[in-house]
Amino acid sequence: MKEIIFATGNKGKLQEVRNIFRETDIKIFSPADLGKMPDIIEDADTFEGNAWIKAEKIYDIFGKPVMADDSGLAVDQLDGRPGVFSARYAGENCTYEDNNIKLIEELSYLPEPHTAKFVCVAVFYNGFEKHSARGEVSGRIIKKSKGEKGFGYDPIFVPDGYGITMAEMELSEKNSISHRSIAFRKLREIITGF
Repeated sequence: MKEIIFATGNKGKLQEVRNIFRETDIKIFSPADLGKMPDIIEDADTFEGNAWIKAEKIYDIFGKPVMADDSGLAVDQLDGRPGVFSARYAGENCTYEDNNIKLIEELSYLPEPHTAKFVCVAVFYNGFEKHSARGEVSGRIIKKSKGEKGFGYDPIFVPDGYGITMAEMELSEKNSISHRSIAFRKLREIITGF
């Protein structure tokens, strides 16, 4: 059984990635499982750059193979914003709702549709090999939040081909189409060959 640390403190993300790797010979741990989740400053200007910062920092601490990711929302009419600032778009210590309110306000002056995409870059590092994979889900931003099941921008994001927001979807359906799922399934294929 191989072991990989997934550089996250988010239990929902951890479970999603464990599910993706469940039919492999890989066991996924979090830094918390091994004693601590260090504070890591993600100050790169790309999703991939932030993912590598996390992967390399966790590898330096534990000396074991690591996966990490960074993700966010890119809105076409805002030149890709909020982008790498998605989690703190409305400022430090803001809530998901604060971010959604700010985004809807900014888009209220622009014509619909407000096309956007969720982006995730997942990376693998074991001290000598480096691999990355990208997942994207295209859709549009709506004016009013709908749904209670998601988090972040899910209540205002309707994926292409759907009439409901990501926050209105059952978790299994959301996870099957999510940007994170796409990226980590690609990364799994690189690491394991399937």
